Amino acid sequence: MAKEKNPNIRTIADNRKARFAYEVMDSLEAGLVLTGTEVKSLREGHANIQESYASVEHGEIWLINAHIPEYSAGNRFNHEPRRRRKLLLSKREMARLAQAVEREGMTMVPLKLYFNDRGIAKLQLATARGKKLHDKRETMKRRDWDREKARLLKEKG
Repeated sequence: MAKEKNPNIRTIADNRKARFAYEVMDSLEAGLVLTGTEVKSLREGHANIQESYASVEHGEIWLINAHIPEYSAGNRFNHEPRRRRKLLLSKREMARLAQAVEREGMTMVPLKLYFNDRGIAKLQLATARGKKLHDKRETMKRRDWDREKARLLKEKG
């Protein structure tokens, strides 16, 4: 079953390592509080969320260590590239995420940064549990086997 891709959604940054390093349990969509130059830089397609994570602080959820480079045509009022950005979620979603992190020992990992069909920057945030080394090896074996299987089926058929 292939996922249907929405042609109106434009991906800016994808955290592909997250699915390898973490076992993703649940994901949700969150808005971001951004400045004007950050939005312009994202529209140019520049961002990196590889080393970023989300944290609960004082009842709010913050995106930490996400890199949005300075806007190329910006002036002295440009933004700081690695500043902390507040995530916009409902109170119920924030409470559920905080509970998962506190009680169940999970981590909040950003999976994808994109513009939705209305042109608003969104972040796909997931609660995840870190994989052990043997789990990562199992993932690599499964991925290699799937690749080999697809190659064999292509040759036969």
